[in-house]
Amino acid sequence: MKASVILSTYNSTEWLEKVLVGFSVQTEKDFELIIADDGSGEETRLLIEQYQKKLPFPVVHVWQEDVGFQKSRILNKAIVASQSDYLIFTDGDCIPRKDFVEVHLAKRDQNCFLSGGYFKLSRTVSEAITLQNIVNQDCFSMNWLQSKGLNKSIKSIKITSKGIFSDLMNWVTPTKATWNGHNSSGWKTDIVKVNGFNEDMQYGGLDRELGERLFNAGLRSKQIRYSAICIHLDHERKYMTEASVKKNLQIRKNTIKNKVVVTPNGIVKV
Repeated sequence: MKASVILSTYNSTEWLEKVLVGFSVQTEKDFELIIADDGSGEETRLLIEQYQKKLPFPVVHVWQEDVGFQKSRILNKAIVASQSDYLIFTDGDCIPRKDFVEVHLAKRDQNCFLSGGYFKLSRTVSEAITLQNIVNQDCFSMNWLQSKGLNKSIKSIKITSKGIFSDLMNWVTPTKATWNGHNSSGWKTDIVKVNGFNEDMQYGGLDRELGERLFNAGLRSKQIRYSAICIHLDHERKYMTEASVKKNLQIRKNTIKNKVVVTPNGIVKV
């Protein structure tokens, strides 16, 4: 397979199903989908089993017991389970445009990781999107989104840009090309070399910290936020705590200051 798409989720079947349908209509079909499940219940398991039977590519369900927010741990398990040498990371609340996987594969490069973004929707617009709207790609049309209540904004060019225009926007954007868990990709060998995600980290910057260690390992990053498009569905974040955000910030400061490459608490426990 050309790629392993690693998709994180936790007890959000309505959003997860929309994302699964988004991957069902990808222009590139030569990939596996690994669902990194941080302790979801029976409803999620049954939904995944349903889609395992009808999606045109392998769907692997990697699950761990619910002991609180442990996204780093389940992502590392998904990395180990992956069968491709190229890994694309996203979340179970981000619907990919039909060329999402194709773009990541087309833009990949040696000694480099790709940094994408997302277009954030309101709860009202998120709920208005049906499965058929995803199949038809209506949800990537600004006219359609505005008809459902989306406010017009300069940021809307992110969702419709393609071709030379998207390449230009990737070049001129002031946004740094960091590792973003909802839309980033890289070679498995590079991610394993830095020992994957730091399992000392809960919510708040765990994805960015991986990217900072990849930089420390000598990798560069490439901006694709106007090329690899996904829309972010609105939801609560009950797992976000001030303590975890503060702790993670200190870990990231240490990673940058001391040029840490390998986390001791990652795929392998050093």
